[in-house]
Amino acid sequence: MFTLGIDIGSTTAKAAILKDGKETVASSIVIATVGTDGVSQAIENVFRDSGLKKEDIQFTVATGYGRKTFEGADLQVSELTCHAIGVHHEFNNVRTVIDIGGQDAKVLSLNEQGRMVNFVMNDKCAAGTGRFLDVMANILHLDISQLEVEAAKATHPADISSTCTVFAESEVISQLAAGTKIPDLVAGICQSVASRVAALAKRVGVKETVCMSGGVARNAGVRTAMEKELGVRIAYSENAQLMGAFGAALYAFDKANTVNS
Repeated sequence: MFTLGIDIGSTTAKAAILKDGKETVASSIVIATVGTDGVSQAIENVFRDSGLKKEDIQFTVATGYGRKTFEGADLQVSELTCHAIGVHHEFNNVRTVIDIGGQDAKVLSLNEQGRMVNFVMNDKCAAGTGRFLDVMANILHLDISQLEVEAAKATHPADISSTCTVFAESEVISQLAAGTKIPDLVAGICQSVASRVAALAKRVGVKETVCMSGGVARNAGVRTAMEKELGVRIAYSENAQLMGAFGAALYAFDKANTVNS
C-alpha cells in the first residue's frame, strides 16, 4: 500500500510517499511559499522518482501551515500531530520535539507511545524562527546554508540581546560597523534563536530524549546552541525537514487501514 504525505510550510513544500507505512519510496523538498506552485512541484517530484501515479496512492494527508489551501488530500491534519508521528517513527525514545519552521516555533511533549500530551507555540513573532535566520543571513550577505559553517569559526560569539527581529537587525548592523567578526555575529544569531526556543521548551518541561525537526534543525549552529541552552544532547536526523511529510504519510497509512478493515 502506498500513501502520500504533503507538508505545506510557509517557505517550503515537502512530499513523501511511503510503502506499507515503513519504506520511504520517494521524498521531495521544494523551496516555495504558500500560494505558489511549490506543492505541485514537490508532488510531481515524488511521483517521477517513484514511478507511481496518483491512482496508485491509497490515501493522502496534507499538513502544515498551508494545508487548508490544498484540495487534493483525503484529509488535513495538524502539523503538531504529524511531526509527533514522524519523529516517533524515527526515534521511538523521543519525549520532547522542538520544531522550528519558517514562521513559527513549536515544542511538543510526547508520551511513551509517541502521542502528543502537551505543546507550546510561538507564532506571534519572527524571532526564534527560520525567518529570523533568513533576515540575518541577508544582512551578512550569506546564504542560509553558510550560517552553521561560519558559526563554527566563532571565537567570541556576539551578544544579540534584542527580542524583536527588527531591532535585532539594527543591532547586527551596528555590531558589523563596530568591527565584530562575521563568525562571532553568526554564532550570536544562532544562540539568540536557541535561547528563545529553549524558553518555550522549558515552559513545556524538557524530557529526554530531545529531538529537533523542521528546516532549522539542519543548522548545526542552532543545534549546538540549543544543546548548551537545555543542557541535553539533541537527537537529529538528516530527514529533519521531512518529519511532517513522513508523519502525514504514516497517518494516511493508519487511516487507510481503518477504512479498509
